[in-house]
Amino acid sequence: MLTPAPPRPGPIARGSEAVARLPWLDRLLPLWILLAMAAGLLLGRLVPGLQGLLGRVQLGHTSLPIALGLLLMMYPVLAKVRYGELGSMAQDRRLLSLTLALTWGLGPLLMFSLAWLFLPDQPAFRTGLILIGIAPCIAMVLIWIDLAQGNREAAALLVAINSVLQVLIYALLGTFYLQILPGWLGLDSQIVRFSFGEIARAVLIFLGIPLVAGFLTRLLGVRLKGRRWYEQRFLPRISPLALYGLLFTIVVMFALQGEAITSDPVQVIKVAIPLLLYFVLMWSIAFALGKQSGLDYARTSALAFTAAGNNFELAIAVCISIWGVTSQQALAGVIGPLIEVPVLVSLVYVSLWLRGQFRVDQNIRREQC
Repeated sequence: MLTPAPPRPGPIARGSEAVARLPWLDRLLPLWILLAMAAGLLLGRLVPGLQGLLGRVQLGHTSLPIALGLLLMMYPVLAKVRYGELGSMAQDRRLLSLTLALTWGLGPLLMFSLAWLFLPDQPAFRTGLILIGIAPCIAMVLIWIDLAQGNREAAALLVAINSVLQVLIYALLGTFYLQILPGWLGLDSQIVRFSFGEIARAVLIFLGIPLVAGFLTRLLGVRLKGRRWYEQRFLPRISPLALYGLLFTIVVMFALQGEAITSDPVQVIKVAIPLLLYFVLMWSIAFALGKQSGLDYARTSALAFTAAGNNFELAIAVCISIWGVTSQQALAGVIGPLIEVPVLVSLVYVSLWLRGQFRVDQNIRREQC
């Protein structure tokens, strides 16, 4: 009597295994983030003068504690990148073309549409959202891709490309979506003058510093101690720094804006709805297109999170430099990461859950061949 072979685990089981293999610190990430948000809100409400103290010292137009948290968060991820493989990744035309089409084509247009749909009578908030939509993320996106076990080399390359394009065309896109396109559609438009130096400074700080630090760390570590020691002993030791930096940044962000968030929650919700839809739609479209185009899971997840994330540091800096730190435009920029963080953390787990589907499809293709 033949014993039937055990059934192959389906995509759900495989996806659950991917989540279970995460380090316990990463598996409980939603809990840590909720606790960090609560701690930031409590500190902002209960400690007199804390907001003024945190916002007094700035790097560019970003609070110094937030800037330090972002740099700490990005450094371990960029130290993991195998920079020698960037050349082969740059030859992936499908990945590059999809990234450019999504982040610089669909993303700004989608945010423009959502901002006008949900905030037609709120020009300041609407402007803040549009300025967010034209700035792809160059910081936290590396964390989401790393947690989702995406391709780090692809992530570093895409972030570098988006950084250069931000410097070159951010002002042009801002003019188009705030002045030219509304005029074509018969909507209210406004003239905004952007500072090229402000944009370049934000990119230099939030990508240039950790990128150079990560590259030099890998170069010297591999040269002095060997690749095996570097990847098996050194990297596991510094990896938790990324999570610590993320949680510290969240605490500071919520502490700085705790009063604004709790004093007028209705306005926060109005801005949060189009942001929530934007993150979910961009991620879902990019993930589906990556899979449909034949990209493997690692590159698909890198594409999806790159398309969904935004450079709030740049958007906030631009809003503050033009309208001031207390403006509604700047507040919209601040609300952005408060919505992005929990949403994209959730999508990390969705991504890992869907990972098994790629293996199933690969097995089916092999059997058909």
